[in-house]
Amino acid sequence: MSMSSYEYLDKINSPSDLKKLSVGELEILCGEIRDMLISTVSQNGGHLSPNLGTVELTVAMHYVYDTPNDKFIWDVGHQSYTHKLLTGRRDKLSTIRKKGGISGFPKRNESEYDAFNVGHSSTSISAAYGIARARAIKGEKGRTVAIIGDGALTGGLAYEGLNNAGRFDKNFTVILNDNKMSISRNVGSIAQYLTHIRIRPGYIKTKKIVEKILLHTPVIGNPIRKLLLNSKSKLRVSVYRNTIFEDLGFVYYGPVDGHDLNKLIHALNATKNVKEPVLLHVVTKKGKGYQYAEQDPKSFHGVPSFDIESGEPYSNSKGFSAHFGDVLCDIAKNDERICAITAAMKLGTGLNAFSRNYKERFFDVGIAEEHAVTFAAGIATEGMIPVFAVYSSFLQRAYDQIVHDAAAQSLHIVLAVDRAGIVGEDGETHQGVFDVAMLNSIPNVTIFSPCYFDELSEVMNKAIYECDNVVAVRYPRGGEPYKPSGMQNHDSYSILGDGKDALIVTYGRTYAYAAQALEILKSKNNNVTVLKLNRIRPIPNEAVDFAVDFKKVYFFEEGMETGGIGELFCYELQKRGFSGSYDLTAIKNKFVCQSTVNEALEELNLDCCGIVNKLTWN
Repeated sequence: MSMSSYEYLDKINSPSDLKKLSVGELEILCGEIRDMLISTVSQNGGHLSPNLGTVELTVAMHYVYDTPNDKFIWDVGHQSYTHKLLTGRRDKLSTIRKKGGISGFPKRNESEYDAFNVGHSSTSISAAYGIARARAIKGEKGRTVAIIGDGALTGGLAYEGLNNAGRFDKNFTVILNDNKMSISRNVGSIAQYLTHIRIRPGYIKTKKIVEKILLHTPVIGNPIRKLLLNSKSKLRVSVYRNTIFEDLGFVYYGPVDGHDLNKLIHALNATKNVKEPVLLHVVTKKGKGYQYAEQDPKSFHGVPSFDIESGEPYSNSKGFSAHFGDVLCDIAKNDERICAITAAMKLGTGLNAFSRNYKERFFDVGIAEEHAVTFAAGIATEGMIPVFAVYSSFLQRAYDQIVHDAAAQSLHIVLAVDRAGIVGEDGETHQGVFDVAMLNSIPNVTIFSPCYFDELSEVMNKAIYECDNVVAVRYPRGGEPYKPSGMQNHDSYSILGDGKDALIVTYGRTYAYAAQALEILKSKNNNVTVLKLNRIRPIPNEAVDFAVDFKKVYFFEEGMETGGIGELFCYELQKRGFSGSYDLTAIKNKFVCQSTVNEALEELNLDCCGIVNKLTWN
């Protein structure tokens, strides 16, 4: 089926068009949506499994609710592609995650139907509760609906929101999309608890039957019912079999089959006018409707472009994440103190093999980065060496724990910071450009930033065996970049070239672009040298000493200018009486929008051409 020949989807320009269709027609529409999602993501890359799993739920929500008067707040937002299709963005779906196109996540400036910007987990309930409270103050009608996955319930912020919102009595619903997974398979007591609820779906009927009997029992029925409702006794639990959500103040309804439109529509209609806060428990299948995604929903959670017929990605070269996993396995084989920690990202951070080979030393804590760092700190107090593998953009969530629980106690934990620097199409919420400035502000934190696989191997060993306190090893998304010959390696820095006039200073992946720029500059008779920092904090004294005699120093940094290494390098130069000129190219007070990595680096003047132009203009 082509992307431009859908019997029903082509007629949906807003949610109001859905309401003209029968349930049978909606079921056909769901098939058309899945076809378009698979076709688009196979070309653009993106989040496939989460979106395939929520097609019927999203259709039913827009069918029952009156959006945008009723507001939807998506958790993470990586399951909102169907929502975009139904809210006037069907013709733009081919641009999703591309530069200048629509985002792969909800964006308030993109549509009136997107109530809150999001990209990280467990935020929806708190945000939705804030929206609902504000609307109540203003006297506005309409229901506020948070849609959260069971994986996001492993994040503590979700419970902070539930705890507050359970006392609210005006038009508030939480829809729990329970697909038994987050990115990696769910772990912990919450996953077990939801499984317990799923295997006894008849308890709501029991509750209603008990209430009906008591209400029709003369004289004593209603008092007994009130006693049960207000009691914390075992009798209440045995009769009502309450869920944790009801104990927090929510009216619990479910579980409901998330792929049965009739049942979904009935459940949404039954709960949409309840005054008390409602939690609707919906059970879905991640990857629903595409064989390969159903069989392996983890691999198809977030995918590059792929072949629909085979399910195979078009590019499958080894990246830094996989190499990190191999290195950590090699180290752990000879050292029983090594522990690996992930926050629901075992596959993404390359820890699959570690989890199989060293089960007793592997810990998936769920989507709980704050807990992961404090947990690692606890492990470190007992003489073990914990390595927390985490995406740069998710590490932001654990700033306080790094400061308070690890660094302030001088505990030795290793942060393996994956996806450092520009990550591309996922946009502002996922760019790994804040970790350096964040960690640079914390006392006694060491930061390494390798550019190549062999350097990653070397600095991982240094981080584990030669450093104390908190150590971060940051590396980019994807594979190895261009590698020049003739590099002179020193303990914590490297030199390329022998020019005496201008010096390029950089670190991480940007070095590869600087090396390419050096070749072009040499061909134009520019007298230039490149200095690569392998350890970026503390900055090697010898590297600053080397730079101080140059007439011009150009620093290029794939991170934030404020608080970054470029500012600190300039400060160190000035302390040594540097009399030349200094130029810093970094990200200046902005969020980096979605595009390919190469497009973003070009726009930021951090690619080869940008470096050449900077040196030839000055």
